[in-house]
Amino acid sequence: MKACIAGIGSYVPARVLTNADLERMVATSDEWIRERTGIRERRIAATGEACSDLAVQAGKRALTAAGLSATDLDMILVATCTGDYPLPATACLVQHQLGATKAAACDLSAACCGFVYALSVADAYIKTGMRHVLVIGSEVMSAITDWTDRNTCVLFGDGAGAVVVSASDGKRGILSTHLRSDGTLCELIMVPGGGSRTPPSEKVIDERLQYIKMKGNETFKVAVRTLEEIARSTLSANHLRVEDIDLYVPHQANIRILKAVMERLGLPIEKVMLNVDRYGNTSAASIPIALDEAVREGRIKDGSLVMLGAFGAGLTWASAVIRW
Repeated sequence: MKACIAGIGSYVPARVLTNADLERMVATSDEWIRERTGIRERRIAATGEACSDLAVQAGKRALTAAGLSATDLDMILVATCTGDYPLPATACLVQHQLGATKAAACDLSAACCGFVYALSVADAYIKTGMRHVLVIGSEVMSAITDWTDRNTCVLFGDGAGAVVVSASDGKRGILSTHLRSDGTLCELIMVPGGGSRTPPSEKVIDERLQYIKMKGNETFKVAVRTLEEIARSTLSANHLRVEDIDLYVPHQANIRILKAVMERLGLPIEKVMLNVDRYGNTSAASIPIALDEAVREGRIKDGSLVMLGAFGAGLTWASAVIRW
């Protein structure tokens, strides 16, 4: 059996935070942000709106698109680094809110690569007998963003995207997934405080260690190199050429990174899904939100060959090829 995408959906909070809004918060400018990141605005969760709330909305839409009910699900996987609580898993809260009474549920943490990692897990479970797995990427990045740090606060937004992965005996489906990591580079992107290494304390709060920290220049170089490398290895594994891809859906981190990867691969912009300007970096939610938009815009149709590419903290990077 092949694992195919049977339904897709996404959800973003109502509040829009523009670059002009950020100009009133930190020493930055709309021009500076757009030139370096390509971002014009991002969505921010309302007070009391948690990761599971976004995930449930995206999950409901994916189930509706698939023509399934929550009780049809065998498993729920939530990719996130901003879950509701340290424990239990946010996926268990989603399982309860959806009423998915027969589904196992757990979280997967691989930062911006989380959705592709979770998709690979769903693919494996479908091949071993499960029928329907709900894969959700959901993030409230505003909760771990330091709004006094102009280098990072301009980057992130909140949102969720979901797909129902179902068993199929047709030609459609996930052709392959490819996962990589390099823990020696873990300090390039991290939240240094709040875990068991540096538990919550006055020191953590005073030094603002509970917020995401990034080494931008080093991250940029590694991101471009690894995204190109994994794209090429994914194409090679499937005996495909760049020209065979109908749409490339990358993690929406930074327009300069994406343009550099497109140039190296020889991918025309017409074959790349870009929405970073409207949502910023939504981490694990980035790819499924972009996928959902591409489907609704008619850029992905039955039979389309779609390649995903992600890079994130860990460091991790990942890709997948899907026959839609």
